[in-house]
Amino acid sequence: MELIIGDKVWSTWSMRPWLVLKHAGAEFNETLIRLREQTSDATGDAAAAAGSPSRLVPVLKDGDLIIWDSLAICEYVAERFPEGGLWPVDAPARALGRSAVAEMHSGFQALRRECPMELSIRVDVDLSEEARGDVRRVVTVWRELLDRFGGPFLVGEWSIADAFFTPVATRFRTYGVDLSEYGDDGAASAYAERLLQAPEFLQWQSDALSDERVLNR
Repeated sequence: MELIIGDKVWSTWSMRPWLVLKHAGAEFNETLIRLREQTSDATGDAAAAAGSPSRLVPVLKDGDLIIWDSLAICEYVAERFPEGGLWPVDAPARALGRSAVAEMHSGFQALRRECPMELSIRVDVDLSEEARGDVRRVVTVWRELLDRFGGPFLVGEWSIADAFFTPVATRFRTYGVDLSEYGDDGAASAYAERLLQAPEFLQWQSDALSDERVLNR
């Protein structure tokens, strides 16, 4: 298998299926498409040349099969590697996990806009009320799922839902977002820290920060 991704320091959508593949124990090669060192047209051309039908990343190639959406990739990997336990056996847990993923996949636009993922910096940011509402909603989702299923991750053991929220945890760290100001009793902050200490994420982060193009920009 081959996973076509964007720069690890910035590409949230690339991180999600990469983490899922790693957790599943799948063997795959990476093809990197630079996102910020050329025009958007040139980036699209590079992605298309690598095999992306949408001219975007990520893309998973498995033989002659090409999957070009991060959520579709993750669900395919869950079916391809059932032994990876990427979704719980319990049907209600799967349903609620998928609900959280779908909300993350299509929502939280203000948080995305005002706090783009950037693994190489730490800054403080003054969020708009819309973005603050997004943070409150994330905290609510995390607390409710952790309470219902008992942790340590959103629907019990690590799942695709946690892959989708790992980039959010990095945003909170990068921009100094104190979750206690958004309804957290400590459970959400502790969960975010667990995501950021997962071995697979630490490998992604190490790759990102060792990239000479990031360190020397």
